Amino acid sequence: MLNPLDDLPVHQTPEPIAHYGSPSRNAYDRYFFNGYTPDGELFFAAAMGLYPNRKVLDAAFSVVHDGVQRSIRTSGRAPLDRRDTSMGPIRVEVVDPMRQLRVLVDDADRGFHVDATFTARTVAVEEPRFTFRSGTLVTFDYTRLAQWGTWTGTIEVDGRSWTLDEMAVRGCRDRSWGIRPVGERESGGAPGGLPQFFWLWAPINFDDVCTHFDTNELSDGRPWHQSGAIVPVLDSPDAPVIDPGDVAEPMRDVDWSIDWQPGTRRARGATLDLHPWRGGSERIELEPLVTFQMLGLGYLHPEWNHGAWHGELDVADDTLVLADLDPMDHAHLHVQQLVRARWGDRVGTGVLEQLVIGPHEPSGFTDLLDPAR
Repeated sequence: MLNPLDDLPVHQTPEPIAHYGSPSRNAYDRYFFNGYTPDGELFFAAAMGLYPNRKVLDAAFSVVHDGVQRSIRTSGRAPLDRRDTSMGPIRVEVVDPMRQLRVLVDDADRGFHVDATFTARTVAVEEPRFTFRSGTLVTFDYTRLAQWGTWTGTIEVDGRSWTLDEMAVRGCRDRSWGIRPVGERESGGAPGGLPQFFWLWAPINFDDVCTHFDTNELSDGRPWHQSGAIVPVLDSPDAPVIDPGDVAEPMRDVDWSIDWQPGTRRARGATLDLHPWRGGSERIELEPLVTFQMLGLGYLHPEWNHGAWHGELDVADDTLVLADLDPMDHAHLHVQQLVRARWGDRVGTGVLEQLVIGPHEPSGFTDLLDPAR
C-alpha cells in the first residue's frame, strides 16, 4: 500500500512506508510533551501515538492547576497518510523538525482550547536503544530522543486561560518508536511470574544547560537500561539542533537515591548523580512540587490504554482531584513530579517520572504493590 511519504527518500526497508518494519501488534510511534512554570502554578502534558499494525491513532492533553487535573483524550482509526498527525480535536504539527512543534486542541463542548508551540532550547539527544526480553519474547525494543524547550501560545480549559508568552514556561519532549506493550492485553499461553517494572526519567532545565537521567532496573537493582547527559543550551535561535556527536556530553554512569514517601511509591525527595567520562561527579538534588498523573494521557488507564480500539472516533474528558486519589491504586502509580532542581549554584526545574511495579530490592519493595514504609 503506497503512502504520500513514499515520494521522499526516507525508506529503511524495501517495503512502502505504510508497511511497518516489524509485524508486532505492539509496534508504535509516539510524541510526548510537557510544560511547566517554575512555581508549579501550571503543569501540562500532551501525547499522540500511532500503532500502525493495530490501525489506531490516539492522543491526549492534560493540565494540572490548583490540585485539579483536567484531561481530554481521543482515539480512532489511523489515517493512511502518515503526514496526518491529528485525531478528533487534537493535532500535533511539526513546524520545523527538531526545532519547533505545535500542539492544538479545539473542543469547545468539553472546555478545551489549546494553541501551544514548543521551541527547542537544546539539540535533540538520542537515548541508547531500549531492548528487553522476557524469556524469548521481545517486550521492549525502541529508540527515543529527548529535547528541552520553551512554550509560547495559549491554553484555555473550562474558561481559565494562560498566555504562555507572558510566563516562564519550559518543558521537555520526547519522540519514541519501536515495540513496547500497547493495546488490549494478549492472553493465552503459560502464565508468567510477578510483574516487575522500575523506571525513573528526569530531564531538567537550567538557565545555561540541561541535564538528562534515566534508568530501568530489575528487581535486584541491576539496570537493563541507563543513561545520562549534560546538554548545553543553544547559543542562538538558528543554531543546529542535530548533534554531530560532540555537543551533548554522555555520562559514563548514573546513580540515584530516593526518599520514598511512606504509603506510596513516589518520591518525597531525590538525588541524582551523573558521572562524566572526564571524571568527577555531578550531584543534583530534586524537590517535588506538583504531581501529574500520567493516567491523564492514557498511561495505565483501565479504559484509554494506548493503542486500544475505541471505534472510528471517540473523545472523552475527565477531572481528577489529586488529593482524593489513592497513590497505591495501580492506575495512579505512573506519575511525573514537577521538581525544583539544585546543582551547585544552579537552580532549575524539570520532572522526575516514576513507575514502580513489583519488587525492587534497593527500594525495599518486596511484593506487587507494597508501599514504602
